[in-house]
Amino acid sequence: MSDLLDFVSLSLLPAWCWRVAADWMRRGDPPDSVLRRLLAACARNEPDRSSAARSLAADAIRRAETASIAAIPWSDAAYPVALTTLADPPPVLWTRGRVAALSAPAVAIVGSRAASPYALSVAEQLAGDLAACGLVIVSGLARGVDSAAHRGALAAGGVTVAVLGSGVDVVYPPEHASLAKAIDQDGAVISELVPGTGPQPWFFPLRNRIISGLSRAVVVIEAGEKSGSLITARCALDQGRDVLAVPGNVLSGRNRGAHGLLRDGAKIVESADDILEELGMDRVAIAGVRPPGADDGRSLDGRGLTPCLPPAPDLVLDCLVPGEACDLDAISERSGLQSPRLLPRLFELELQGLVRRVGGGRFVRVHRTC
Repeated sequence: MSDLLDFVSLSLLPAWCWRVAADWMRRGDPPDSVLRRLLAACARNEPDRSSAARSLAADAIRRAETASIAAIPWSDAAYPVALTTLADPPPVLWTRGRVAALSAPAVAIVGSRAASPYALSVAEQLAGDLAACGLVIVSGLARGVDSAAHRGALAAGGVTVAVLGSGVDVVYPPEHASLAKAIDQDGAVISELVPGTGPQPWFFPLRNRIISGLSRAVVVIEAGEKSGSLITARCALDQGRDVLAVPGNVLSGRNRGAHGLLRDGAKIVESADDILEELGMDRVAIAGVRPPGADDGRSLDGRGLTPCLPPAPDLVLDCLVPGEACDLDAISERSGLQSPRLLPRLFELELQGLVRRVGGGRFVRVHRTC
């Protein structure tokens, strides 16, 4: 993609620039213009900063190609639409594994790194049950609850996505390298950081907004009062996602953060059904969803043809004009639905072949003819 170099260069700027960049690009400014203006603002006394940024970006793209890492810029139709709703979306997502996993309905499961056996068991059970229903499990590949959630999803034959606080080729903690490889098979390991970037303490709170941003809901299991999982929960609330929590032992003090969420109104979770109920989902309906383009060899008329029927009236579909790309803000204004409710419906319409995603988090209605 011709603008990939510009987007990678933007990703190398300080994180505060990403919010400004997103505002300008949503307004229609091209990435090369946004990059020039931001460099002029934050590197006034560094005339060579532009060429240096582009050189580093080119090196990152070459490293990614060599390692079979996909670079998905904000303008790419494969970029997760859920992340385009963030105030500061990553300019680029670096991805190992299957890109399609990033656009499926997902639930995040996060919690303590020094988790108790109880928390590990609950995380694995919940992740397995949700994955068996067809939901993608998102977490951070950390020790404790995160890794238990990933393993639970894999054990159930499901799909899971790991969001790293390092480059996707620098797995942290290192003992989870084999787990990351297993996730790659049907899911994805992703990061907003260019390949080769090592883990740093400030990267992990930053990546939490991506964990929540990809997900319909965030489930917190065993979080202390200063747990990083509470950062993910706050991100989820800011993004309009649902927050749920699993109750724990009141004597140990290990779950005061999660209990605080429950006191503030988070839904209590005792089983996967509690999560599905909160999301308005049905086990059978979710498990029956197939990704776009999937074909099970069956047809509706017995002759290998699927009848072309006019779609029933639909609040969201009727907001779109065939051939006219429309962003989420416009669709939300026309339909009266906010992003947390709008995105799942757009996903369903995409699965039905009635809507197609285009770059920059926009959607276009597909004109169907028999």
